[in-house]
Amino acid sequence: MERKIAIVTDSSSDIPQELAEKYGIDVVDFPINLDGREYYVRQGMTMDQFYELMRAAQGVPTTAAITMLQWREIYDKYADEGYTDVLHVSINGSGSSTYANAQQAAEALREERPDCKMRIHLIDSHTYSMVFGWYVCECARKLRNGGDLRSCILELESKLGKVEICLAAFSLKQLKKSGRVSAAAAFAGELLGLRPVISLTDGVSKVEAKVRGDAAVAPAMLKWIKTRVDDMRATPYMMAYTSNTQKRDELLKLCKKEFGHPPMCIFQLGGVVSANTGPDCIAIAFEGKPRRLADYEPPLP
Repeated sequence: MERKIAIVTDSSSDIPQELAEKYGIDVVDFPINLDGREYYVRQGMTMDQFYELMRAAQGVPTTAAITMLQWREIYDKYADEGYTDVLHVSINGSGSSTYANAQQAAEALREERPDCKMRIHLIDSHTYSMVFGWYVCECARKLRNGGDLRSCILELESKLGKVEICLAAFSLKQLKKSGRVSAAAAFAGELLGLRPVISLTDGVSKVEAKVRGDAAVAPAMLKWIKTRVDDMRATPYMMAYTSNTQKRDELLKLCKKEFGHPPMCIFQLGGVVSANTGPDCIAIAFEGKPRRLADYEPPLP
């Protein structure tokens, strides 16, 4: 029987709509609440417009997880439409209950529709934004060109097991709210003009350095990245930004000089990520070594 494969993810992937349509990827939008009003950023709003709303808002945006019932409704739709397989790549399970909700929905489908033969391949990306969205697009492209599903999933999981993020925010308001930086540290940082350099590896974030002043941020990011890989000149990487194109361009110039090659892509961080980082942020994502302990375990005989 010929396979009919659905590919689904959530809006934390930041996959541009044109790529989602090109590769047949369903992107489920997270609701974002700002000053008592709910927004769906992919529906009738540009990211620049959303950043302006963030700057003018009294409070900071919050996101709500996509629920088990929502995922169940989506899975049921695929089953009713005759799909044999669903490849679902989720937001970092350590940072959102969305992944766990999808697990529950898949289990409920198996229990309540035992005759349903549709297979759900649920993957925790352990990360955010186009850092996994890029690889979802690559996987979708290969599947659309006749690639083997299992081989494509194994390659996707291998890439996601290597990718890391180095991020810097120029405002501590959202980082304090999200818990990435404590309230006391954020208060001190604002007084002293400190900027945190933050890593995200295998779903876990950590403040790696604190530098004073905007000019010191990008060099500190590259310094940390070079401790994680043997040779950045041979390492693929991506760049991300929110709304500050000047800082983006400065970072790009430095990366090309220090790494010897341009990024695979430059993308704008979406509403889900910027709800935690703020509207002034830059980031570099790169393919390092396998980071998960399971990748180092010897295979069973």
